[in-house]
Amino acid sequence: ADNLLARAKRHAKKTHQPVRALIEEGLRLVLAADSTKPTYKMPDRSVGLVGDTNPLEELSWDELRSSIYGEK
Repeated sequence: ADNLLARAKRHAKKTHQPVRALIEEGLRLVLAADSTKPTYKMPDRSVGLVGDTNPLEELSWDELRSSIYGEK
């Protein structure tokens, strides 16, 4: 945006540094902030206790489908 560039030029002149240095600093700040954002972690919605046997593991595909959708 033109007004943003004009403000950057005024700031660069006031601080005695090139506009390029301001842009580089801004990019570093944005990228550093982006890398510190926590990544989303899927909550554990497991059912049962760790080590328990899975009762569905021993079912055949037909039995599993019937368990899910009901007998037809």
